[in-house]
Amino acid sequence: MTIVITGAAGQIGYSLLPMVASGEVFGPNTMVNLHLLEIPQGLAMLEGVKMELLDCAYDTLNNIVCTTDPLVAFKDADVAFLVGGFPRRPGMLRKDLIQINTKIFLSMGQAIEAVASNNIKVLVVANPANTNALVTLKQCTRVPSKNFCAMTRLDYNRASAQVALKLGTSVKNIKNVIIWGNHSASQYPDPTTDGYVEANDGTKTPLSSLLNEDDEWLRNEFLTTVQQRGKAVMEARGKSSALSAANAAADCVRTWLVTGTKPGETVAMAVYNEEGHYGVTKGLMFSFPCECKDGDWVVKTGLNVNEFGQEKIKASEAELLSERDAAMEILNNNGSGSSTKKE
Repeated sequence: MTIVITGAAGQIGYSLLPMVASGEVFGPNTMVNLHLLEIPQGLAMLEGVKMELLDCAYDTLNNIVCTTDPLVAFKDADVAFLVGGFPRRPGMLRKDLIQINTKIFLSMGQAIEAVASNNIKVLVVANPANTNALVTLKQCTRVPSKNFCAMTRLDYNRASAQVALKLGTSVKNIKNVIIWGNHSASQYPDPTTDGYVEANDGTKTPLSSLLNEDDEWLRNEFLTTVQQRGKAVMEARGKSSALSAANAAADCVRTWLVTGTKPGETVAMAVYNEEGHYGVTKGLMFSFPCECKDGDWVVKTGLNVNEFGQEKIKASEAELLSERDAAMEILNNNGSGSSTKKE
């Protein structure tokens, strides 16, 4: 398999590369060719990363290409982790971040359209991830919409861990926590609509029966902790949450493309909403509970979301609509909005 990782010399890329190269993501019997993309200023550092990868002597690593050219990076690519983007600086508004990153992900989408495999699977990690994924997808007429995903697996992992801590159990026992909406502070982490604890004997106890009596915790401390976790890590560590982001990217792609989900289980994926699931506006990259099988995903439907949850979903939808409109205005000004599919 040919795997693209953009921003490969950055903190997240540096943490993600060993997971991909070692077989942790795609399995011990899949050889990988790594195509690593960086901006020109990062190329020297990327060459150092390549040296380290070679020195790791991974059995599953076949070849490494380091480049600053997206057309080289995405050539015949099977999977892409879009990690590289312009980070939010102090004092920057979210709309400023959208303006810069829309242009970056416009070029990523154009390169994918030009040279990648027709069935490439694309995970967008760089923020604003949902809208960056939408911009990328809009450039691609050859690649199915279902082949694009924005990463809310990190939020899913964070939320699941907080519930496990609250209940004094292992996180492996926490199932079907949902992340609705945007990978931002407007997201709605929801452990009680479909979540449960699975005991070693297979017994399943709904999280609603364990947590709903603590409504104050659910709607305040839990919500805020998950929504603001990245900021809290930044304040404590002095750097972004690169390790957990890389781990979540690996988790997302492994579940999506390799292992699938177990029967009855879901994970969080921000996917292209062609069907208008749960009343959300069509044409957004929106995080839903997803079941994965054979390299594909489906949104789990029919869940009964309470009034509080519906309000939170609408708030995240409103933010994504605003982001989409800002990004599409930039695309139209660049002359790239009228020739693309997936209106």
